[in-house]
Amino acid sequence: MGCVIESGPPSPPDLVVVEEVTDSTAQLSWSPGQDNGSPITGYVIQARTPFTVGWQAVDTVPEVINGNTLTATVVGLNAWVEYEFRVLASNSVGMGEPSPPSTKIRTEDAKELQNGEGFGYIIAFRPVGMVTWTRAVISAPSVTRYVFRNDTIPPFSPFNVKVGAFNNRGEGPFSSIATVFSAEEVPSVAPEKVSAKSLSAADIEVTWEPIASTPERVLGYEVVYWEDDTKPDTVGKVRITGNYTAVNVSGLQGNTQYYLAVCAFNTAGTGPQSVPVNVTTKKPPPGQPPQNVEWNLIGSQLVLQWDPVIALETESEVTGYIVQYRRHRNNDMYSIITNKTSVELTLNPNDNYVIQIKTLSEGGLGEGSEPIHIHQLMRQEARRFGGDLLMPRFAAKE
Repeated sequence: MGCVIESGPPSPPDLVVVEEVTDSTAQLSWSPGQDNGSPITGYVIQARTPFTVGWQAVDTVPEVINGNTLTATVVGLNAWVEYEFRVLASNSVGMGEPSPPSTKIRTEDAKELQNGEGFGYIIAFRPVGMVTWTRAVISAPSVTRYVFRNDTIPPFSPFNVKVGAFNNRGEGPFSSIATVFSAEEVPSVAPEKVSAKSLSAADIEVTWEPIASTPERVLGYEVVYWEDDTKPDTVGKVRITGNYTAVNVSGLQGNTQYYLAVCAFNTAGTGPQSVPVNVTTKKPPPGQPPQNVEWNLIGSQLVLQWDPVIALETESEVTGYIVQYRRHRNNDMYSIITNKTSVELTLNPNDNYVIQIKTLSEGGLGEGSEPIHIHQLMRQEARRFGGDLLMPRFAAKE
């Protein structure tokens, strides 16, 4: 039995609220989660719309959100689009899990601004490095998209583009020049040697071999997963950018068979999926927390004991217990793992503690016992009467 100081990424933030919305911005506020032994150094905001694949990082003001800031404004949003937001906290250990999503909101409709009769747009473009501009005239003021088709243009060729406006009185100034790329083809090859294994009741690890050679660019990989192979409607997807060959799929149901496939993606979209593999998540951890916790405080020594937890047939068998206790003074989190139903802790007599016991199983951590609060005053009272402080049974709430 060993005692270690544990530090981990922050717990998820909570209570993400959208306080004010315009056609292109949303002001958010949130509550911090636990820092888990290392101070929170920053936050990242992600957004999701019906038109995006998964969650995407967004631009904010301030641009860098430090760990003491609990409000920010998301900028660069599209008008009249439904958005959800979530917040992730980070510390020196790494990035924590995301908060629950905010309530869905819709940005306001954009105001239409145009001057003069006969209003329209001029699109000017040229290959990067060329001198001559090609011009296209858009006479409908409501049009905001132009597509130029030429089968001789190689995929992902860079172009300079600028946009101007005109009316019956003449042309206005052009915008600044932007560099865009011609559409590329989606990857034509599927990843191979895909495998999956269950890590817990809620997590599956998926691995694959990267695509070795393809004429199309590969920006990353996407894992899609579903439950019923007769109805392969996607339950969810996880996208990872870069030449990675593994990803964890989280937030799954325990003791459930999942089918998973991997595909490569680039700016044109996703390529063909690999042959699906299937794996069953482990049974969930026991839903019953440790009960009838008794504790005996003798000076700085605290002895805890509790009734064993018996897993149901539908739950993962208990392999041990983890006793987690947090010091109030410096917020350090300590953990002790044991396969017994009792443990002895050495506490600092000049601090307050919160203690909780959870089951360990291959399905993950189980429900925690009712928290036990050890206050400095208790130890003072014990010393005053020259004896032990023997507390009665402390039963977890059902």
